[in-house]
Amino acid sequence: MKIICIGRNYANHIEELKNERPSEPVIFMKPDSAVLLKQHPFVIPEFSEDIHHEIELIVKISKVGKYIEPKFAHKYYDEISVGIDFTARDLQAKLKEKGLPWEKAKAFDGSAVIGEFLPKSQFVSLENVTFELTNNNITVQKGNSNRMLWNIDELISYVSQFFTLKIGDIIFTGTPEGVASVEPDDVLEGFLEGQKLFRIQVK
Repeated sequence: MKIICIGRNYANHIEELKNERPSEPVIFMKPDSAVLLKQHPFVIPEFSEDIHHEIELIVKISKVGKYIEPKFAHKYYDEISVGIDFTARDLQAKLKEKGLPWEKAKAFDGSAVIGEFLPKSQFVSLENVTFELTNNNITVQKGNSNRMLWNIDELISYVSQFFTLKIGDIIFTGTPEGVASVEPDDVLEGFLEGQKLFRIQVK
């Protein structure tokens, strides 16, 4: 299983981190060891003092594909969910300053939360679904897929130009604004159209 992540796919998030708006999707990867195991807490790693939550709409690939045209991309997934791309923001900043890859800040063990998947047929339009993250019952991030720079089908098509998509691969489609640090004893819950799909304790 590959975890393919898209960076800078929401304009307001680009602005809050003072990043340059990309002309094409920004791609990075997480290994399967990044997946936070079910029922396990997220343990803040000792190498960072500024771990940020980033909630994202995620897609599970259901069919092998390569060079997928956007008009056919909808045939390559049946389920969607929400997840968290945990980011060591302090470490990422240092890596970016030196022009180095982000993996140490983005792909460490436990950095990918994957919620319960729902059939995409449950939604009227995947280009207008809302999702949110609460921290200790307070909404801290809220997004809608209609604000993506590139929608799900466009991302699948783009990614497939570089990587063969295989059954079970996960695509994280980018985070909206509102990213912030997590602290021990925080409880993070992710919702898709009001349905709670994960609950994570931070330690």
